[in-house]
Amino acid sequence: MGTFRIKITLLPVNGGSPETVDALVDTGSTFTSVPGPVLERLGVKPHRTIQMRLADGRASHRPMGRLMAEIKGERDEILCVFGEPGDLPTIGAHTLEAFLLAVDPVKQDLIPSEALWASRL
Repeated sequence: MGTFRIKITLLPVNGGSPETVDALVDTGSTFTSVPGPVLERLGVKPHRTIQMRLADGRASHRPMGRLMAEIKGERDEILCVFGEPGDLPTIGAHTLEAFLLAVDPVKQDLIPSEALWASRL
């Protein structure tokens, strides 16, 4: 499918200025990840620590917090992992689903999708 980046604006929880970053769209990642110093500047506080399996197979424990984000003109709350200072920001599957966005591999862009609901009759 290839990889591509899009802009995501992270809104401060502390009254500061928003930060817009170019993030890699990574459907293989569960959560969005942003370097910890960026999240700290925005006033994000970790609410839990999660265990993650990294692409190279190593296990890692990372803090995770909540904040508001904007993608393609829509705003919603996301869960965001505190990455290492040099880590590339990534947008994971949880954020894509929260924003009801799907990957268009031909245009290398995000497109609107529908929510799914399996109800019982």
